Amino acid sequence: MTLRLHTVVDGPADGVLVLGPSLGTDTGVWDDQLPVLAAQVRTVRFDLPGHGGSPDPGGPLTVADLADGVLAALDDLGVDRFHYAGVSLGGAIGQHLAVHSGRILSLIAVATSCRFPDPPSWHARAEAVRAGGTSTMVGSRAGVWYTDDLARNRPGRVAALLDMLRATSAEGYAACCEAVGTFDMRDALAAVTVPTTVVAGADDPATPPDHVADIATRIPGARLRVLPGAHLPNLESADAVTALLLDQVGAGVGRRRPEAPR
Repeated sequence: MTLRLHTVVDGPADGVLVLGPSLGTDTGVWDDQLPVLAAQVRTVRFDLPGHGGSPDPGGPLTVADLADGVLAALDDLGVDRFHYAGVSLGGAIGQHLAVHSGRILSLIAVATSCRFPDPPSWHARAEAVRAGGTSTMVGSRAGVWYTDDLARNRPGRVAALLDMLRATSAEGYAACCEAVGTFDMRDALAAVTVPTTVVAGADDPATPPDHVADIATRIPGARLRVLPGAHLPNLESADAVTALLLDQVGAGVGRRRPEAPR
């Protein structure tokens, strides 16, 4: 299957950092990182099928299909080698690319897994969304995607996040759910040779820190960082995630660069 993924490109032509979104979000999930990143490195953000500006898939999906779609989009942009950071499903895509593509320079995997918890539940979620639409998922995102603190302190950001979910097509969301349910990289990650950082949200119930840490134990030399926040620490620990991204890609130290967590 050849997927056509919508992309957004920002920043100077100094290296390329590809940013992968989570299930139910679009390129805007990385908005908190863009002001600093785009001043120092070229970023390429993409939408999953049926999310944002990407059309629905033409059939069932696997994470391998999604990774192939990312590579096809980068080919269209003339990008060969790249750094990659992805959150949740975006992080799963990054793991696949790091093992199979030979094109990744470094990997940051955020709030993700090499085998997501409770695989059968993802098929059940897909069927529920096909029946009722993505709006049926909105009420369950509080405490999963974000903490009460973020909802209280940044209500506009949370509203925008939930709007992304409502705008996602039922079929795109469901097909990506099924890709999550069949994803399993546990026995393949020892082949990853690029610098890797794995980031967990301390309060993430979807991929808890000890679950995320399993990725770091399987990739030689990978480092683990646990940051405040739920399943989207790039929102709740935005500056810390931005600093990790810049540190990983070697973009240099600028006055607007936040201090990396230790």
